[in-house]
Amino acid sequence: MKIYNRKWSVGFALLTVLALVLAACSSNSSNKESNATTAPTEGTDAAASEAPAKELPRVAFVYIGPPGDGGWTFEHDNGRKYMEEKLGIKADTVENVPESADAERVITELAQNHDIIFTTSFGYMDPTLNVAKKFPDVKFMHVAGYKTADNMGTYFGKNFEASYLTGIAAGKMTKSNIIGYVGAFPIPEVIYNINAFTLGIQSVNPDAKVHVVWSNTWYDPTTERQAAISLLDKGADVLLAYQDSPATLQAAAERGALAGGNDSDMTRFAPEAYLTNPTWNWGPYYTKVVQSVIDGTWKSEQFSGSMKDEMVGLAPIGTSVPDDVKKLVEDAKAKVLSGELNVFAGPITDAAGSVKVDSGKTMTLEEILVMNWFVKGVEGTIPSN
Repeated sequence: MKIYNRKWSVGFALLTVLALVLAACSSNSSNKESNATTAPTEGTDAAASEAPAKELPRVAFVYIGPPGDGGWTFEHDNGRKYMEEKLGIKADTVENVPESADAERVITELAQNHDIIFTTSFGYMDPTLNVAKKFPDVKFMHVAGYKTADNMGTYFGKNFEASYLTGIAAGKMTKSNIIGYVGAFPIPEVIYNINAFTLGIQSVNPDAKVHVVWSNTWYDPTTERQAAISLLDKGADVLLAYQDSPATLQAAAERGALAGGNDSDMTRFAPEAYLTNPTWNWGPYYTKVVQSVIDGTWKSEQFSGSMKDEMVGLAPIGTSVPDDVKKLVEDAKAKVLSGELNVFAGPITDAAGSVKVDSGKTMTLEEILVMNWFVKGVEGTIPSN
């Protein structure tokens, strides 16, 4: 402690007292940045306006790719921005995180100073669960997975509904009856979308076949382009892809073929060659989940959105698709929204000719989410893990 040898003057003492009084009269709030709600809403009374401010949660997102991919991460980032605008929160993001030990390291670091973390790729499932066990007071939401904990939920959507509708357009537009599909990884999420796409094709063109090649990438435009070219070389005149880049669409455009991408409206990348594809709308869901954290009502869940609740959508159908085909797609979409059309209603036969779903039966969501077989009409193999 520093000791002063000179005497305190009366004037200095008076100044000190005055300073203390002024300090007591001033606001005791600090200037540090924080996520807190402070302003009363319009129409609240004085008592309500004096209620303690709620601290908003610290939110983080882990991305598999860059927001500029034009697809998957682009749409998650749009959802983040929507949530931030609605709730007045600034979330943190980490992008280009591989589905490896790096994911667990990144999620662990975020868990030390965040309240809820969204991990936005299927391969983050086990790393997210491992970290959730170590940080029971932090909430985790993992996309497309199936493992949960008391502080970890999952969320995804029935994008296979839109894949089926895309298949209707593809089945009507092909002239060669050879349709190509560039699959990312041989996981159920990709497999059931290939199957839904094929079932949509078969509903209007049972002679068409879907040829599948695997890129083993989520975002690698060079590899995805090469995979697309291999399908075009086989005679495919319509392509679809399940990755995050528009590489397949761009390759098809160069050959005069039609194609759709994935996750987002990709019209801008090749307008004349664009077919359509499933899209995502994450913003309302992210807002709902973070609001539940604010309200203290959050609980672990396994949420599956749909076209009806608008988590899943269908991109605008391309200008090269004639009106009669657009009407077929729109009519089928109306049936999906009403519940009249169920994508995985029987009878459904697998590629080997065995009946997998009997007539009058419908696959449950749980069965769809673990699908590891191709429907009739798919040409390709599913590598074993």
